[in-house]
Amino acid sequence: MSSPQPRLVDLIVIGCGNRGKNYARYAKERPDQCRLVAIAEPRKYIRELMKEIYKLDSECLFNDWQSLYSYLLEFQKNNNSSSSNNSSRTYPPFIDPTHEKTVVICTQDQDHVEPALAFASLGFHILLEKPMAVNAEDCKRITKAVEENGVKFAVCHVLRYSIYTQRLKEILNSGLIGTIINIQHLEPVGWFHYAHSYVRGNWNNEQTSSPMLLAKSCHDIDWLCHVMSPHKVVQVSSFGSLMHCRKENKPEGAASRCLDCPSSIEEKCCYSAKKIYLDTVKMGHTGWPVSVIIESGEEPTVENVTHALRNGPYGRCVYDSDNNVVDNQVVSLQFDNGATCTFTMIAYSKEICERKTRIYGTMGELEIVGNTIQHFDFLTQAYKKIDLDSEIPKTNLSGHGFADFYLMKYFIDAICENDSSKLLSNARETLNSHLLVFTAEEARHSSTVIKVNDQVDLTNINASPPKVSSSRSNSAKCELN
Repeated sequence: MSSPQPRLVDLIVIGCGNRGKNYARYAKERPDQCRLVAIAEPRKYIRELMKEIYKLDSECLFNDWQSLYSYLLEFQKNNNSSSSNNSSRTYPPFIDPTHEKTVVICTQDQDHVEPALAFASLGFHILLEKPMAVNAEDCKRITKAVEENGVKFAVCHVLRYSIYTQRLKEILNSGLIGTIINIQHLEPVGWFHYAHSYVRGNWNNEQTSSPMLLAKSCHDIDWLCHVMSPHKVVQVSSFGSLMHCRKENKPEGAASRCLDCPSSIEEKCCYSAKKIYLDTVKMGHTGWPVSVIIESGEEPTVENVTHALRNGPYGRCVYDSDNNVVDNQVVSLQFDNGATCTFTMIAYSKEICERKTRIYGTMGELEIVGNTIQHFDFLTQAYKKIDLDSEIPKTNLSGHGFADFYLMKYFIDAICENDSSKLLSNARETLNSHLLVFTAEEARHSSTVIKVNDQVDLTNINASPPKVSSSRSNSAKCELN
């Protein structure tokens, strides 16, 4: 019997910030599997850029997800009533009715739940940028919606898909180090990355975005659950605080904006926006993070970077901002077999998101730094280095140690082959790891140890799609970083 013909995917991206644009690139690299057919993005210059890159017609460009969703609803309603037997008219011309329909949602943290519920109700497969949502109730709503509508679903917990994680799971499953007793996992955010994204940037405030553990580190908690699988977390505690970038630590005489700060103070400040952005562009570097602060989408120059620092949030003194997310946090996990894990997030580090992990087993230990795994065997007392550089794929999706590429590959493969086992997590697993993050935050605020129950009842959860306006003038934020 011949294998079923692989299905093709029509891809829609909602929110074309750095993450959305990055995932869209997969359609360029694998046109045999998928094609980008439409986008929803509030910034006109990015819509025009995506239109040019992907050869999209104007009718494929939407200001926001609401107008796209309403258009699809109205199109289905009008055409179904006039031609109920013609399935080709159920979708607008830019969607092929014989293809699988998929949406990648990369809006801001607070704006995940409604588009996820909306497109699940239309039967679209969904790839959702982390976090799933910013509270437990909305995470449950999304989980129920994707389960009820039978769509394939993944949250961008990219660490599961990295080269080193996949190889690590093979090593652990082989029994090389025996039974895992303890894991120490460190995420060094990086001093200027923290200042850029979590003091001056979009994720600096729990009320307008989400807690640091959710915004930055929910996939680290998810990763620990993945590594320890099939064992489950039974208890959690957490400590953390915002210690440094606070108003009381502002140097005497410092200005509210770095451009106005006396040189005697600014030249001694490693967080100075002049150093992070202006000096960087003077050296010819125009990529991240400098590119993010230019709202017009123009190539960064000394002139427009200076204007952005003078007028925008990225020119603010780090000691005089509206930030309140933690700059250090520890989470302790106990599993059902007695094993323990500690996760540490530190803002102030030389390394930028280069995670470091030690795994202690009964027969040996592993140390993971970047894409290198080192094994020490207790019996032979010998070290062995496992270098993964030779396993790097040919792709431009190199983010997170090429995990961005493998996430898209496995997600699209799962749809093309109608095989959910290609995905390294399902909605329930993702829900449980998010609930663990919320529990850790509760433990941090209450200074308590909390028992965990991963049996979640969704019976009374409302997963109905939102009611939205059909206007194309609505505003929707996208993930800028």
